[in-house]
Amino acid sequence: MKKNLYFLGIIVLINAIVPQYAFAYLDPGTGSMILQMLIAGCVGVGCTFNIWKDKVIGLFKKGNNDKQ
Repeated sequence: MKKNLYFLGIIVLINAIVPQYAFAYLDPGTGSMILQMLIAGCVGVGCTFNIWKDKVIGLFKKGNNDKQ
């Protein structure tokens, strides 16, 4: 019973804090900005992974470590 009252209290609190209606406007540039951030994040993760992969492979590679 105590668990149910705790859960009900959380639901009532969330309902009181979160607004029922959001009068918000997203201009057309917002969507393209979000898309650009997602693409840049994916490219950044890919480049970082590639650099780390090369460093790990370089640790285990035998022979001449001089790069020209």
